[in-house]
Amino acid sequence: MGGEAPDVVDLAAGDDEAHGDTVVNPAGAPRNRTRHRVYVQTLTSRQVYANSWMTVREDGIRLSDGTESIYGVVDKPTYALVIPRDGDRLHLVEQFRYPGGRRRWEFPAGTAPERADVDPADLAVRELREETGLIAGRMERIGFLEVAPGMSSQRGHVFLASELTEGPTEREQSEQDMRTAWFTVAEFEDMARSGELADSQSLAAYLLLQLYDRADRS
Repeated sequence: MGGEAPDVVDLAAGDDEAHGDTVVNPAGAPRNRTRHRVYVQTLTSRQVYANSWMTVREDGIRLSDGTESIYGVVDKPTYALVIPRDGDRLHLVEQFRYPGGRRRWEFPAGTAPERADVDPADLAVRELREETGLIAGRMERIGFLEVAPGMSSQRGHVFLASELTEGPTEREQSEQDMRTAWFTVAEFEDMARSGELADSQSLAAYLLLQLYDRADRS
């Protein structure tokens, strides 16, 4: 430790004691939400694995009650997910996902090579072009996602791409089996209900799209 104070991670804003906040739900009726503040001290941290796309670290931690434990964390760079939309159609990509051992439909998404720190807006343009060949005349950021906050620090930005023109793809070697297709919104929702489309980031992005459209109409 070298005499230095350990890192303190504030897991929730607010007072040390539990307290209630009054918030308003969409129907207009107030409801109470209780939040807690929990301090976690990082005592030690060591990298146990790394490759071009991710690192894994194991941290020794101490909770506010003095309990000590370990936490394994997967660190990956920020990614961009793009929803290409043309009227009532959405453009998806399909590829083999090795961890799950099956092919899956999802929205175009990705991170920069070698864990580079790239502006999400620039990354969105690049991922869209590389995976689909589409070029967006308009690209809007519509939301933010955390991949799996219980195990990973990775976060992502969701963009809506419109005014699209077609061009050649520029896929990486690992994406050589990728294919793309347009689906109507009704087809997309049928695929989600049946489990044919089960990618959690794509489903969460679709919810952000619905909220975006709802706000735009209002």
